[in-house]
Amino acid sequence: MSSPDSVFHPQEYEAEKASNSYIMSLVAVAVGLPLPIINLIATIVFAMANRKSTYFVRWHCTQALLSQLTLVILNSIGFWWTISIITESRDISNAYFGYLIPVVLFNIAELIANIYAAIETRKGKHVSFFFFGELTNLIVRK
Repeated sequence: MSSPDSVFHPQEYEAEKASNSYIMSLVAVAVGLPLPIINLIATIVFAMANRKSTYFVRWHCTQALLSQLTLVILNSIGFWWTISIITESRDISNAYFGYLIPVVLFNIAELIANIYAAIETRKGKHVSFFFFGELTNLIVRK
């Protein structure tokens, strides 16, 4: 993650909405833990509700959405792989753990990144995640 210096100073309501985009991801994780799609749906709803907001708010809603989209794809593969092991009485393989361990680490990193981003954007600071920040720049226009 990087926090580029920006000359833009968001208004209080902008900082709050931008921060809420990351908090929405955290709350959705707590509520929809067993079903990975719940997190994505909650983030999409929040982003759609703020699609006509200021650039700062839209940018952070989009970054949160992109990170959740990646997470839901990774988590869904792990979720359905686990379900197939349970329901089809398959053996747990090294490949399963080789996939699951990085996914768990990515989830932890994303959780920490969202907490950090929520705190910093609430202060009015711009936080850009590695990879997702550049992708967000390509998607969101001023």
